[in-house]
Amino acid sequence: MRLAAGLEYDGSAYAGWQAQDHARAVQTEVEAALSRVADQPVKTTCAGRTDAGVHALGQVIHFDTGAQRAVDAWLFGANSHLPPDISLRWVREVPQEFHARYSARSRRYRYVIHNSRSRSGLFARRASWCTHPLDVERMHEAAQHLLGEHDFSAYRAAECQSRTPMRRILEMFVARRGEWVVIEIEANAFLHHMVRNIAGVLIAIGRRQQPVDWTRTVLEGRDRRLGGVTVDPDGLYFLRARYDAAFGLPEPELNGLSLLP
Repeated sequence: MRLAAGLEYDGSAYAGWQAQDHARAVQTEVEAALSRVADQPVKTTCAGRTDAGVHALGQVIHFDTGAQRAVDAWLFGANSHLPPDISLRWVREVPQEFHARYSARSRRYRYVIHNSRSRSGLFARRASWCTHPLDVERMHEAAQHLLGEHDFSAYRAAECQSRTPMRRILEMFVARRGEWVVIEIEANAFLHHMVRNIAGVLIAIGRRQQPVDWTRTVLEGRDRRLGGVTVDPDGLYFLRARYDAAFGLPEPELNGLSLLP
């Protein structure tokens, strides 16, 4: 049978989602835990592979197994073998046509910035830190230039392996709550470092180093060298993947991160 699971993790201690030979990865930990429950090897597929240091609130995975276990046995059994910074939140049986990656209609990320002169001890590895005042209204206006389907060559990493730079951004906003600034973006899919590169451009605009329409200028240039810096991964969260309602998968609580907007 095929099972889907919702997953959250603090990515600070990991070299990303994807299993690697010489580095600790989230996928390795999850598959090891599920394999112990199944008493046989289990391989997983995720909705969106996250980079080193990136966190997840609503990652979705699927796996196939011949082991007969109750849903709760998968959930609580796997969690008993996982480190404290990784947790399965739910498990559901799904039809064979469900695919965590290819069935996803969109994916949503949040980038969290602590905009303060002094650094946070509590969120040192769970939020980015910017000491310069950020004009959130300018950032939000600039973000709207990226809505729709475009060639995002200027916003992807040089090592990106996607066959096409075309992506469709469905929604994006920038908002402030006290010292916290949030960039939230939903798209049909993302290129390597796309969110972190967009955030770098928006931060430069928020600091008034660039005009509001710089997002569009960079986009139309289709050259990564024209963009801003790739911001650090600490503030980036994979929020959720959207699927057809027929699959019956739970939605994550998007404000479930304690003390964060």
